Amino acid sequence: MSILTAIRREEKNVKKRLAKLQHQLRGLEAAAKALGDSTNRELKGVKKRVLSRTGRAAIAKAAKKRWAKVRAQAKKVAG
Repeated sequence: MSILTAIRREEKNVKKRLAKLQHQLRGLEAAAKALGDSTNRELKGVKKRVLSRTGRAAIAKAAKKRWAKVRAQAKKVAG
């Protein structure tokens, strides 16, 4: 088999996959259009979760405690 034949066969396969993907894309676009603006509303409706200063402090304190435990364990193993 020549290189040119292999290249043409691969080109044919890629074109076939591209056509299939374009078909799927058209289907997705049609579905989005059918849903209308409802998809945008859902995405905009999600609120950002905010953590209070006290909550952040509690998480930081717990993390420091965990790392202190890890370092203490490492000292035991090393020393």
